[in-house]
Amino acid sequence: MSNQLSFRILEDIARDLSGEVVSFPTFLDITFQVRTALKNPQLTVDDLGRLVAAEPLMSTKVIRLANSAAINRGGRPIVDVRSAIARVGMEAVRTVSFAVAMEQLLNSKKMAAFQSLSGRLWEHTMHVAALSRVLARRFTRINVDEALFAGLVHDIGVFYLLSRAVSFPELVASPRELHQLLADWHDHIGHALLAAMGMPEELVLVVQEHEQERPVSNLSTLTDVVFVANRLANAEHGWRDAAFCELPDASIASAFFEPAALATLLAESTEDVTSLKAALGG
Repeated sequence: MSNQLSFRILEDIARDLSGEVVSFPTFLDITFQVRTALKNPQLTVDDLGRLVAAEPLMSTKVIRLANSAAINRGGRPIVDVRSAIARVGMEAVRTVSFAVAMEQLLNSKKMAAFQSLSGRLWEHTMHVAALSRVLARRFTRINVDEALFAGLVHDIGVFYLLSRAVSFPELVASPRELHQLLADWHDHIGHALLAAMGMPEELVLVVQEHEQERPVSNLSTLTDVVFVANRLANAEHGWRDAAFCELPDASIASAFFEPAALATLLAESTEDVTSLKAALGG
């Protein structure tokens, strides 16, 4: 990437994220509404239900999540928002709000130039989110909803950079330069974005270190869970294009598990991955 173009984009983003008032892209509006509501200790399921019901796409996804095979193991169908929130929990609504926001961004007309990349990014995100939940449930005592949310937002820096890249025609016209920017800066930008949003430090660390090379001998932290989930997803569902940038090494995930154990994990998690993808990204 030309130094001048890179500097212009990163300077623009740094100016925004370091200011007293961060002007986030409109795709995060609904997320802020939910985040603000969840800060209220007096918030009830009914109150949150009214907020969610006002956004048709979000209410649909909350109900889908409540009825997914990963959540609804009893099989009793949920058809209303309040009952769905009662089943999945209030914090899970935060996850859905991010999913709605990201999906709306990627489906917006202004992102048409990045359609192929956007599709791969969304597919990768859904796999990492679902696999993070599966890994947390099977191998740790980490809250599975926190793992799901961390997996969902691990690449938020890529989403954010794409939302800004559309304002730079030179970048739109150069897939190689775009990929280089995304690969080199998405973890740093994602870290700064979530920090500016006031997200918990543990979550900010997940985004900062989800691709940082390091030995992982066991899944003891949320960062470890998302790191391994990301590597597992990259094996077949990465967002990068090999024609424009180097692909991340996915072998560490296979090295972490014995071949038979890895095959069992992926086979057993298929239902969860499929159902969660359908609920959050369908």
